[in-house]
Amino acid sequence: MKGELMSNLLDISFRNVDGSDAVTEKVNEKFAKLQALCDQIMSCHVIIEALNKNQNKGNLFSVSIDLAVPNQKLVVSHASHKDHAHEDVYVALRDAFDAMTKQLETYLDKRRNNVKHHAEFVPVVPE
Repeated sequence: MKGELMSNLLDISFRNVDGSDAVTEKVNEKFAKLQALCDQIMSCHVIIEALNKNQNKGNLFSVSIDLAVPNQKLVVSHASHKDHAHEDVYVALRDAFDAMTKQLETYLDKRRNNVKHHAEFVPVVPE
């Protein structure tokens, strides 16, 4: 199922789980924050997937984000079979978008030539 598009840049897919307006709205909010950070986003594909359909235990959710910016594609895939916090789709979304925000900030820093340079190591020779 495809989610509602906030713009023609955002595509939301649901796998093994029914989509909801609330989850789609949360993705739209998170994407808007990425757009505020970088106005050069060319496309964004978000995949929300339930990893297991177990009646006795909660589903674990995987969130993948593919973000296209000039000259690069940024990818985040948060699929942890051990992270039970990801039984909540909103926590899985938060973690994936936080990771994408960090990648996007790094991309922007490199484009602005704001890469951190470490001080050159100079050995101290005892006198």
